[in-house]
Amino acid sequence: QNLHCPLHFLSPSSNKKQWRLLHKPKLESNWKREKKMVDLARVQKELHECNRDVQVSGINVTLKGDSLTHLIGTIPGPVGTPYEGGTFKIDITLTDGYPFEPPKMKFATKVWHPNISSQSGAICLDILKDQWSPALTLKTALLSIQALLSAPEPDDPQDAVVAQQYLREHQTFVGTARYWTETFAKTSTLAADDKIQKLVEMGFPEAQVRSTLEANGWDENMALEKLLSS
Repeated sequence: QNLHCPLHFLSPSSNKKQWRLLHKPKLESNWKREKKMVDLARVQKELHECNRDVQVSGINVTLKGDSLTHLIGTIPGPVGTPYEGGTFKIDITLTDGYPFEPPKMKFATKVWHPNISSQSGAICLDILKDQWSPALTLKTALLSIQALLSAPEPDDPQDAVVAQQYLREHQTFVGTARYWTETFAKTSTLAADDKIQKLVEMGFPEAQVRSTLEANGWDENMALEKLLSS
């Protein structure tokens, strides 16, 4: 007999209760490890559903590289705000816990807004923190960010300087936000035409070039990578 290891020879049939106690930590560990893997099938489904109505919503998500865990979201600036007419890119990183943990999102496009860092692009939004739920999606998160552009919360700021300007010198805030939109979130017609022409000369159809550039926030290098891989 092995007196020092009384459960050593246990099997499920010999003593089910003790066997479960012995193996429960291992089973829980395996479950947690599986839970900690990104659900790639869900991400692919989300990308498909989000991009299916991009012509209506203006919101889309594309791969930043080869991985499904690093993405770029694009949202149009809301009508009637200083961000109107701008196209804003959101850098998205999915942690191993997604969708049980929120995606990490930050603005890749510079924006002047109380709840977005003018330096790093960090976003102060509850659903990207403790109010996240697995029932939410990348698209609902991007829609919430778009809604945040329409309705700033200066009393819960990410950028204190912008928040103070919003509260104390609102017209100056509006002018600054509009200037940043014009400078960082818009592509001039001439520049857009040049990018389209350059890619068309490489042999790609003009309609495909235009839609790919729009989907990638007019980033010529990203659009070229997408065209070459399609």
